[in-house]
Amino acid sequence: MKEQDLFYLLALQRIEGVGDIMAKKLLTHFGTAEAVFNTKASQLAAIDGVGAVLLKNLRDKSVFEKATQELEFIKANEINAVYFLDEEYPERLKHCIDGPLLLFASGIINLKNRRIISIVGTRQITSYGTEFCRKLIEDLAPLDPIIVSGFAYGVDIVAHQLAMEHNLQTIGVVAHGLNQIYPKTHKKYVSKVEQNGGFMTEFWSSSNPDKENFVKRNRIVAGMAEATIVIESAERGGSLITANMANDYNRDVFAVPGRVTDKYSQGCNNLIKTQKANVLTSAADLIYILNWDIQKETKPVQKQLFVSLDEDEQKVYDYLLKTGKELMDIIALRCDFPIYKISGMLLNMELKGVIRPLPGKLFEAI
Repeated sequence: MKEQDLFYLLALQRIEGVGDIMAKKLLTHFGTAEAVFNTKASQLAAIDGVGAVLLKNLRDKSVFEKATQELEFIKANEINAVYFLDEEYPERLKHCIDGPLLLFASGIINLKNRRIISIVGTRQITSYGTEFCRKLIEDLAPLDPIIVSGFAYGVDIVAHQLAMEHNLQTIGVVAHGLNQIYPKTHKKYVSKVEQNGGFMTEFWSSSNPDKENFVKRNRIVAGMAEATIVIESAERGGSLITANMANDYNRDVFAVPGRVTDKYSQGCNNLIKTQKANVLTSAADLIYILNWDIQKETKPVQKQLFVSLDEDEQKVYDYLLKTGKELMDIIALRCDFPIYKISGMLLNMELKGVIRPLPGKLFEAI
């Protein structure tokens, strides 16, 4: 990204009343953040949600000074600022309407064509949770997934450590700027994490690990992954918020069952009981539901002859022939169709016998 483009994006972020959704709306209409600042008030006012207060805020020149300071921090510390339309931006997070406009990253992160799972849970992890996590990551290691978590106490740091033990890429999504580490006792892991992945955040260097930031952080953990796994959780906890966000984003959620008398199994058991999560008893459950079993052979299916596809259906079919298995929301993005239209189209194509659904909300051409 050009430095000038980043400067204006940072300035746009500092405008009071401009969140991620509004920023994307403005950028969609005007193309660049610089253009937003240079657009006449009458044109801005025509955008839904832009009222008198926001118009006034968009003329606040003090945001440029703040943007300059943050840009200097980014350059001085070799932070990678990733725009939500950039190739390096997490693909699945692009489909979350409230996904961050910018992500700031450190380390060596490569998300391209990779399986990504988030592992979350209580900060008071038990020996049962630790051993389950150990076995899970050990069994998943041959499939080389990226392990995402929040770098907190308990399940988070155990997941990061086990990922590194098996030479898997791991990403810590933090609730503060990259000029600090929370909790401070985890500073000893920073260098190794950055050698085996790195850190991501949406927060500026001026942001501290305030309570509300952790909830915002959780949507990144949920949104960037193919699936979210809850290892252990009490009846209430931040990991349950992450699981609910993953459900809202139409992601698969898994929970490890435990004894009904165990405090840190109550949250997982409730997720399973209310059908908000799949039961996870081993890596095999996740591999099957996400269709990760690369050794599995499927019998070829004879394609129906002389099927009539309309122009839009043909576009989707050709895309699936070229790419193989793909998620519905990514099909919608790549073929430039709204999600409500693609769901009906895929159903019609399935009935015509030219595509088939797979576990993990995937589709493939027959």
